[in-house]
Amino acid sequence: MSTGKSYIDQATGMAQRAMGAVTGDSSQQIEGEATRTQAEQENLDSHTTAKLGPITADPNTGAVAHDNSQRATGSWDQTVGSAKESVGNMLGNEELRRAGVEQNARGKGVEAEGQLRDYGDGVQDRVKGGVGKAVAAATGDREQEEKWTKMHDEGKVLQRGAEADMQKRFG
Repeated sequence: MSTGKSYIDQATGMAQRAMGAVTGDSSQQIEGEATRTQAEQENLDSHTTAKLGPITADPNTGAVAHDNSQRATGSWDQTVGSAKESVGNMLGNEELRRAGVEQNARGKGVEAEGQLRDYGDGVQDRVKGGVGKAVAAATGDREQEEKWTKMHDEGKVLQRGAEADMQKRFG
């Protein structure tokens, strides 16, 4: 989860809680507090999990480019959807609330697809890098061994980052 999304979620939670206080709806106050608390924790978690940005393809080793665009797009859709849902709830606009719920759900699906793709690409790069490194070591080619090691390590970071995100999401 992005830090920006966690800030928006914290604000959304505070707004839900305030709206519940104004209307006397204790369930909305509780929901708002839960949203705010979860967002604060996710913000803290986002600073402890290594995120892997774009990886450019290495023409020498054939490393696949990873751009995480699905994960970022999905996260953004969740943020916007959550905001629409909250504003729709506050204004009593059922159409806006429903649109927010739908956008949030789509965002979760897109982000999950990106996580799975990154996980698979990470595993693939780890295997290719490990095999390439072994062959390069056997032939004594230190330069190629370093390149394959880099591919293996990038795959490991990509896989672990996706695993950490999935663990946070699905527990």
